[in-house]
Amino acid sequence: MDKLKVIQLARAVIETEAKATQALLERIDDVFVDAVQAMLNCKGRIVVLGMGKSGHIGNKIAATLASTGSPAFFVHPGEASHGDLGMITTQDVVLALSNSGETDEILTILPLIKRLNAPLIALTGNPQSHLARESNYHLDVSVEKEACPLGLAPTSSTTATLVMGDALAVALLESRGFTENDFARSHPGGRLGKRLLLHVGDIMFSGNDTPKVNLDANLSDTLKEMSSKGLGMTTVVDTDDHLLGIFTDGDVRRLLDNDSAKLSELRINKIKVGDIMTTGCMTIKKSQLAAEALQLMESKKINAFPVVDDDNKVIGALNMHNLLRAGVV
Repeated sequence: MDKLKVIQLARAVIETEAKATQALLERIDDVFVDAVQAMLNCKGRIVVLGMGKSGHIGNKIAATLASTGSPAFFVHPGEASHGDLGMITTQDVVLALSNSGETDEILTILPLIKRLNAPLIALTGNPQSHLARESNYHLDVSVEKEACPLGLAPTSSTTATLVMGDALAVALLESRGFTENDFARSHPGGRLGKRLLLHVGDIMFSGNDTPKVNLDANLSDTLKEMSSKGLGMTTVVDTDDHLLGIFTDGDVRRLLDNDSAKLSELRINKIKVGDIMTTGCMTIKKSQLAAEALQLMESKKINAFPVVDDDNKVIGALNMHNLLRAGVV
């Protein structure tokens, strides 16, 4: 393998495809706007058609449309003529992809699509093709040449089609007023979805998993509660579970550093947690976003929060491990 030749060829491919997509800029005109309007007015779904490599691109465009607020799905043209054409209704908009504009499988079902009176948007590399002429809106995705050295494998042409499809999807996204929260609802398993949808109440420790001790609990019992719950802290509450303070691993270390002799003398079963707890601690509500809790933890350099209700009653606890397990971090 000639290393220099490989590098030159790879750069040539990228350069050719970049020029192909750059040429699309001049083709974003009133027809493009009309096509976006037709998709925006669609009361059904956007049905994407494409054969071969155009089919692969069509699948991706349909997925992008669906995830950005425009319901869409892909239909294989070959399968459409064997029953799947019933998936297309008069309420839909059809987006057909064909570099030649003469793909047999699409032309076969074209009269039936026209009979449905569903708006037809065509992306082709040949404005004079049958598909281009029969469409309501034609978007030119022709390229000067393919990036393949043989000029055979669909490369620049598929890239140009994909870019035009992305342009349609983003234009629709903006026209619909699609927001980050809308995107998150379409991607609940993704990092953004988790950051925008997960609330503290969805991931916090609650019930018997919440570390709690009363004001008069001794240090020994307090340490046992912290150890058994494994959160590195415990809340200190009154008889009605109102938060009075918090006691953490850091408090233990500071106690040992500052008063180890006195601690040894009095023994840990004599010291009351109410005398050594931290008061005025930060709290969080279960309705707050988990991402907000993460920001507070990072800014305040703390690892855990008591979760309280509107009456300042402890209803749970949240620490960094909750956020890590939920994928918020």
